Amino acid sequence: MMLTEITSVAAASLPVQALKDHLRLGSGFADDGMQDGLIESYLRAAMAAIEGRIGKVLLARRFQLTLQDWRARGEQPLPVAPVTALVSVTLVDVNAVSTVVGVDRYRLVQDTHRPKLIAAGVLLPTVPVDGRVEVVFDAGFGAAWGAVPVDLAQAVLLLAAEFYENRHDMGQRVAGVPLAVQALIERWRTVRVLGGGAA
Repeated sequence: MMLTEITSVAAASLPVQALKDHLRLGSGFADDGMQDGLIESYLRAAMAAIEGRIGKVLLARRFQLTLQDWRARGEQPLPVAPVTALVSVTLVDVNAVSTVVGVDRYRLVQDTHRPKLIAAGVLLPTVPVDGRVEVVFDAGFGAAWGAVPVDLAQAVLLLAAEFYENRHDMGQRVAGVPLAVQALIERWRTVRVLGGGAA
């Protein structure tokens, strides 16, 4: 399985000013925007860290999931949530010949933690021998920062601030997610049971 991010978050969607306010950075100076690039990089790093821990996509993006075969013949769990739309399902054979699967053959089951693609009938289409299937989908709470749940938005600001304030630390601190951030993201974490086999 390989998950590829097809589109990325636009800089304009990131809460750069909110983090600057959180850090109480000065304003009204000629060089107000000098640290915007640095602030943006810490926001992206904090988002990636939190998304990785909770399996949720904060800001809307398009992804491609590449599989050698389906996990089950009638359904395929998707690795992140919330999934808002299935864009396409494509079968690719050993000679790299692609066949787009009709949208009448599958549908999306939306779920806060475990969305999945399921067969419209009994079975999903057969993946070619030595081939693959590519599932393209859109995921995320929304395109604007205001669509991100408030606890997750606060967790990103806290973690980005931690990265910013300790950028010169040179590895002196113990690595890990601050307790306040852990508390904010806890309810969003996906509980794995049976090694993920039932997911």
